[in-house]
Amino acid sequence: MQWRVLSDLALHIRSWDDEFVVYNSVSGDTHLLGSAAAHILLKLQQAPSDAIVLAESLAPQLQAGMEMDKELVDQITRLLEDLHTLALVEPIRL
Repeated sequence: MQWRVLSDLALHIRSWDDEFVVYNSVSGDTHLLGSAAAHILLKLQQAPSDAIVLAESLAPQLQAGMEMDKELVDQITRLLEDLHTLALVEPIRL
């Protein structure tokens, strides 16, 4: 399943160390995200993607020496679902 940032959403992201604050201009909500969720959101701002591609591209950034495996894909899938619950991303229906 492909995911994207909501089409009418303007995100404002600020970071401090490994924590990221994301302001959703549509809802007016502010969210505190960990580095993995923030990296996913930043990647999806560039282009729609799926959990496998996100895991491949983010594994080296998340932890030194981390490899892409099923556990990482599952973790990213859960983070995508969490970001969807926060109304930041949406699945692309084909």
